[in-house]
Amino acid sequence: MKNYIKYLLAGIFFGIVLIKSEVVSWFRIQEMFRFDSFHMYGIIGLGVVVAMISIQIIKRKNIKDMEGNAITIPPKDPKQVTRYLIGGTLFGFGWALTGACPGPLFSLAGAGYSIMIVPILSALAGTWVYGKIRPSLPH
Repeated sequence: MKNYIKYLLAGIFFGIVLIKSEVVSWFRIQEMFRFDSFHMYGIIGLGVVVAMISIQIIKRKNIKDMEGNAITIPPKDPKQVTRYLIGGTLFGFGWALTGACPGPLFSLAGAGYSIMIVPILSALAGTWVYGKIRPSLPH
């Protein structure tokens, strides 16, 4: 249990950053979907740039994970493009309807927005349903 404390603390810190930067603000998200503000696009763009730089550093320096294993990033299967488009579209609809993507749901609930329990339970139910029907889906 002690090993998980650092992850709990990192999650709490990340949640505070999300709340303070207004990334989880429903109004900021609506501004983004209406193209009224650059705030969210700037944060998402910065995240993409940081991820690109981090991946290049991991690849060039052969950085290992905490257990000493090589970090590998498998290439995407180009035959799965339809799957990614459908999944991304569903994700975007859910994001637009709830005003939050899955990670910030917990931050919002922790910040006192108890209504976020509804999308959290809905996400859990959707995950459970997907797990049940996954074997019959064309992957």
